[in-house]
Amino acid sequence: MSISSVIKSIQDIMRKDAGVDGDAQRLGQMSWLLFLKVFDAQEEELELELDDYKFPIPEQYLWRNWAQDAEGITGEALLEFVNDDLFYKLKNLTAPVDLNPRGFVAKEAFSDAFNYMKNGTLLRQVINKLNEIDFTDSSERHLFGDIYEQILKDLQSAGNAGEFYIMPSTSLQSKCHLPLAA
Repeated sequence: MSISSVIKSIQDIMRKDAGVDGDAQRLGQMSWLLFLKVFDAQEEELELELDDYKFPIPEQYLWRNWAQDAEGITGEALLEFVNDDLFYKLKNLTAPVDLNPRGFVAKEAFSDAFNYMKNGTLLRQVINKLNEIDFTDSSERHLFGDIYEQILKDLQSAGNAGEFYIMPSTSLQSKCHLPLAA
C-alpha cells in the first residue's frame, strides 16, 4: 500500500470521529502519532547500537509497549491512557536538553499537542494503519519523506484556509537524532 493510501485511510477514519474537526486537527493528530512511532523506531536502533542505553522517556510510553499490538488497548481504555497518562507524563517529563536531549524533544513535541479523537475504537484503527509502516526497516525509511510531503501538501491546504503551523528547526532535530525532512 502506498504511503498516500495509508494517509488517506487514516484521514478517512478520523473524519468519522466527532472530536476531529477539519484538516488542521487531523494533521495535529497524525503528527503526534507519527512522532511516537518514528521516535520508538529510533529508540530500537539506539538500544541495539549503544551499550547501557537508557530510554529518554519511560518505557511504557514507547510505541511498542502500548500501540504496536493490533489487538491491544482500545476504546475508552485507550482514550484514558492517551489523555490522562501518556499526554500528561510526556508534557511534564523532566528532560533537560543537556542531559536528555531526546527526552527534551519528546517533551517539546507534546508541549502543545492534543488528542482530538473522542472515539477510542477509531483511534485504535488509526494506530493500526500506522503500524503498516515499519520505520525500523531501512527499505521503508524513504516513506518518511513521502509522509512529510503529504503532510506539507495538507498544511498548504490548511494555510489557504487561514491556518498556519511552525515546523521544528532542523538544528534541534539533528542534535537530537531526529529524522530530517528533505
